[in-house]
Amino acid sequence: MKVSVAEAEGQLADLVRRAETGDEVILTRQGRAAVRLVPVTAPQSVAERERILMAAREAGRAKVTPGPCAARSQDFLYDDDGLPG
Repeated sequence: MKVSVAEAEGQLADLVRRAETGDEVILTRQGRAAVRLVPVTAPQSVAERERILMAAREAGRAKVTPGPCAARSQDFLYDDDGLPG
């Protein structure tokens, strides 16, 4: 739903209610989209954030493949005296 800013002034409470229920509400200025009203999501609990982080860590660990040691990965940049080669 698109509504001009001028029209929205008189019906802001109704537009906010619509946005909270999931309707897309876009306020326009001179016929161009200016603002979109979206509901604020409730912040996640600490336990929920920890669960998401642990899931992301586990997903990352599952993708790790063995490879060369990164500790010496830039040795080719230097000569035997430690100077740039």
